[in-house]
Amino acid sequence: MVEQDESATTDQAAAHVVPHSPFEFSAVILLGVLALTIIGVGPALLGALVDEHRLSASGLGLTAMLELLCMGVTTGLAGAFLKAERLRTVGLIGTLLLAAADVGTVHASGGYVLAMRALAGVPEGLLLWITVGLIARSDTPERIAGIFFTWQVIVQLALAATMAAYVVRHFGADGGFAILGLVTLVGIPAAMMAPRGYGPLTHAAGTSGPPPPRGLVALLGTLFFVAANGAVSVYLQPLAHQAGLSADVARTALTFSLAAQILGGLLATALAGRVRYFPIFVVVSAAFLAIWVVYASQPAAWLFIGANMLSGLMGLVVGPFLVPMTIEADPSRRAAMQSAGAQLFGGALGPLLASFIVSDKQIHGVLVLGAVLLAIGLAIIASLHFTSRRSGQTV
Repeated sequence: MVEQDESATTDQAAAHVVPHSPFEFSAVILLGVLALTIIGVGPALLGALVDEHRLSASGLGLTAMLELLCMGVTTGLAGAFLKAERLRTVGLIGTLLLAAADVGTVHASGGYVLAMRALAGVPEGLLLWITVGLIARSDTPERIAGIFFTWQVIVQLALAATMAAYVVRHFGADGGFAILGLVTLVGIPAAMMAPRGYGPLTHAAGTSGPPPPRGLVALLGTLFFVAANGAVSVYLQPLAHQAGLSADVARTALTFSLAAQILGGLLATALAGRVRYFPIFVVVSAAFLAIWVVYASQPAAWLFIGANMLSGLMGLVVGPFLVPMTIEADPSRRAAMQSAGAQLFGGALGPLLASFIVSDKQIHGVLVLGAVLLAIGLAIIASLHFTSRRSGQTV
């Protein structure tokens, strides 16, 4: 009886190992924020490269795909094979490599841009892995993810607004990547304050091996759902041009979208533990489809900006709920540790598929692609949810 009690206590404690101080918690969140900063400012910087004729429209999609793909592969491999130890060393190395890749993108064009952003994805993946480890060990992962996403967007908003209003306008894409590299160096003190390591997820999840079949299906649903929005969002500036709008309108739309994402992250944090994930997915899917109809209708500047604001809000509301979706499908949380990698693969898959159907003169095909990917992702998630309900496992 004593042995059973001790085992239960050990499993319960291991299920939600978190940093021991607010400083460590903040450091882990900051490292993840730095890893994903490019997602918020990338459309403006890559769009500037297209405007400067240093990158083609299809090259924009390939560049975004390669960076996210390398980030996702690195996060996934780290989650599968690395022990959650020596996190300070990993964080420091990742920070320095990422700053070097950002600065290395200055003056780049064509294939060299693709190479440098692919290289940047590796340290980004390592930094994100540190933060994912914290989220997966939480009792309420969607709440921690909501906090993470909110701070991520606050930083992205500050950088995007600065770049749109001054840096890119006066110094072009090179100025933007230089600022990005400088900001990344904030990760040095954050790495020094991070925890030295984490404990195991759970006793069951401590064993090696891939997630079970339902966990893999949940990751596949995540892949398609995220790919839908990723395919459309990376072409924000070309979509604005297709509607007869200027690059300034696209940059303004990005800035307002990031502001809306802060509200989305706060809303997701407030809803965590109170609302089940599936209704969130349904509402967000309907909103995305309505937004993409607006994009296709040659909207006025104010409507384009408003639609992009709603897109940002919905994207941040649904993001944190991808983790409890995978936990419902795979209670061992092995799939949850791979959720970030699946999201990044989705963010890479969307632009990759879009690059095959867009041209410098016709971008609207990406909206149809987004709708198809969204329908597939939602269908997979719905099938998992309703079969879980029949078996009595709901989150």
